[in-house]
Amino acid sequence: MRETESDGDLLRAIAADGDRRAFEELYRRYAPWLLARLRGRCADAALVDDVVQETFLAVWRGTARYREEGDVAGWLWRIGSRRLIDALRGDGARGRLRQALSRLRHRDEVSAEERVLAGVEHGDLAGALVRLSPELRAVLQATVIDGLTTREAAVLLGIPPGTVKTRAMRARKQLREALT
Repeated sequence: MRETESDGDLLRAIAADGDRRAFEELYRRYAPWLLARLRGRCADAALVDDVVQETFLAVWRGTARYREEGDVAGWLWRIGSRRLIDALRGDGARGRLRQALSRLRHRDEVSAEERVLAGVEHGDLAGALVRLSPELRAVLQATVIDGLTTREAAVLLGIPPGTVKTRAMRARKQLREALT
């Protein structure tokens, strides 16, 4: 029964002999999650649907290879988010118009990136990030850069949600101290 097989077992079966049932089980486990996450990044539902299909097509065709490092959800997220970025960049005039309208709509709001840049204007962000422990950097990557919730980051990193919160708090404190 496929439901009891690990994600790694499913991926090995897909890669080794194109096991359709293994692929269907992997799709059933992760497509709804990936769809919801990508829809949080892009309002174009049709584009997100296409990106999810392209992500799983890459898995099926073997063009995306899982190296058995980390979590399968995180691996699929990286593939899907990169494909979404590529799709948005290649969207041409329609994408540029959508971006321009988006900027106009939120003109008065300061973006997270602008807040970070304003806060580190006189600091060395890259140096401060390098000085963080790998555990703290991983939490920042998952929660800030990838935009995952605490619970999603916990699953991705294989640690309890409370640990994610603690590490995020420690990372922010260390960055503040390093940049002031």
